[in-house]
Amino acid sequence: MLKIDAHQHFWKFDSVNHSWITEDMAVIRRDFMPQDLEPVLKRNGMDGCVLVQVDQTPEENLFQLKNAREHDFIKGVVGWVDLRSVDIEEQLQELRGHDLLKGFRHILQGEDDRALMLRPEFLNGVGKLRHYGFTYDILIFPDQLVYAAEFAGRFPDLPMVLDHIAKPDIRGGEAGDWEQGLRELAKRENVYCKVSGMVTEARWRHWKHEDFVPYLDVVFDAFGTDRVMFGSDWPVCLVSAGYEALKEITDEYISGFSGYERELFMGGNAVKFYNLK
Repeated sequence: MLKIDAHQHFWKFDSVNHSWITEDMAVIRRDFMPQDLEPVLKRNGMDGCVLVQVDQTPEENLFQLKNAREHDFIKGVVGWVDLRSVDIEEQLQELRGHDLLKGFRHILQGEDDRALMLRPEFLNGVGKLRHYGFTYDILIFPDQLVYAAEFAGRFPDLPMVLDHIAKPDIRGGEAGDWEQGLRELAKRENVYCKVSGMVTEARWRHWKHEDFVPYLDVVFDAFGTDRVMFGSDWPVCLVSAGYEALKEITDEYISGFSGYERELFMGGNAVKFYNLK
């Protein structure tokens, strides 16, 4: 079974387009490209990865698909399309010609309208994805979990995956509202969860393995071992942890699982969800 990092990024750094990469994230204020990641994956025994969009532009799809075509360790791309567009169907018809394009993501966590996912024009676009064979990545903060369960429930046949376990406040040790919302979302059987992005929500470079255990307990209990997948969120993770240290967190946590369950988490579920080759 392939070992897949289900969530990572590439970018050519631009201080305007990537203004979210602030001065205190200096370690990632530079270009990150496939040649930077490939040796890291090999060193950590990973067979490939899923490349996820950063910019919300049509050009982003072309940039990331070019990376994927030129590097066979990139098994699939999660791109961006304006799901609210009046010509969304025509765009999806054209985009489905790219075999490596597996699905789409919108940066809902950054929207002023916290319930954007429930607006009619957004729902219309999402409702078209399944027909064209695409998936949807849910990128939200905990306050938006209250809308996510209803959102996912509208499309029971559309494969969806929650990115970064919805970014709970691990630094502050908060879990209550996040746990309630996550468990409600997990009742939607079309929704998977990426165990990714945790180290950036903890105390940067001062976290301990046990900081993550309560959150991992909730995620694995809610989703089960057949709907969770490993993701590094590289290179964003570098603000708080190197790839090896990041991977050790989940390796230690799943060490007591069966071999088959470990294989599902480390790649099998991602292969199934994104239909990777």
